[in-house]
Amino acid sequence: MSHENVPLLTELLKNAPQNWGKWGPDDEVGCLNYLTSDEVLRGIKSVRSGKVFTLGVTIGNPEGDPIWPGRRTAQRFNIRDRGDFLAGNGIDYPGGGQDADDIIIMAPQGSTQYDALGHFWAGDQIWNGYPAEFTAGGLKKASVFPLADKGIVGHAVLIDMARFRGKEVLGRGETFSHKDLLAAAEKQGVTIQKRDILMIRTGWIGSYYNTPDEIFYKDFLEPGLTYTPELLEWFQEMEIPNLSTDTIANEVTIDPVSGAALTLHVALMRNLGITLSEILALDKLAADCAADGQWDFLYTAGPLKIWNGTGAPVNPVVIK
Repeated sequence: MSHENVPLLTELLKNAPQNWGKWGPDDEVGCLNYLTSDEVLRGIKSVRSGKVFTLGVTIGNPEGDPIWPGRRTAQRFNIRDRGDFLAGNGIDYPGGGQDADDIIIMAPQGSTQYDALGHFWAGDQIWNGYPAEFTAGGLKKASVFPLADKGIVGHAVLIDMARFRGKEVLGRGETFSHKDLLAAAEKQGVTIQKRDILMIRTGWIGSYYNTPDEIFYKDFLEPGLTYTPELLEWFQEMEIPNLSTDTIANEVTIDPVSGAALTLHVALMRNLGITLSEILALDKLAADCAADGQWDFLYTAGPLKIWNGTGAPVNPVVIK
């Protein structure tokens, strides 16, 4: 595939805003610094009914796991079960107890997950200006571990772009901007406030389970946010700590104007330090929000603490 006319992201974003150094030369959590105890308490104040929703997709689903093309789906294996005990090969527990045990082999980003801030970059530097060489053999800086160690808790707002446009799911490569988010928020009767965890439903992950793989992955092009300088300024001004969507890459896969891939991974994550969480199951939550009119809630997430990891699985929990 020729990329002859596609600009380098370093050139496209040469005047884009950065937060490098804002929280010191050693920072590894970026905009999660905005999630202070005050933001946690603001999230708690949004709890009204006590309804709980978990947002992780099933791992090892018999219907398949939605993953970025090229990654392998999770594989789970029993390493001990009733058969071992019937064959006399089980553990000889005092008292005669028996057990089942298993292992799982998976890409840490092969399910609902958080990206490390050092996961994706352009040029020679990752988040906060750390050399890209720090990724060799594992992320020495800006790995997923500091994000997981801090935890992500705050006030969240869900914007249902699919419902706003009258669709079950946005189309392949369908884009939207921050202006669309604001219009949808107004229609939903909710306000996106400074330091909100921003969640966007497109219907894309939900559609995976009733779409054959050969169609879902054909010329892979997800819907999502698309780059403009104004969008970056808005995210910067709003001090958004975390962007979460029901897509695999959190943005339109290929920018329709520049032709570059994953522009916002560089502009939002690498440059501004906004954490990205992806592959969220948002359909049930969105349906409930549409029914009761409450589109804001307490959001909590604890990714797995993987040392030097580029990402980690997570099962976010929201409480309305």
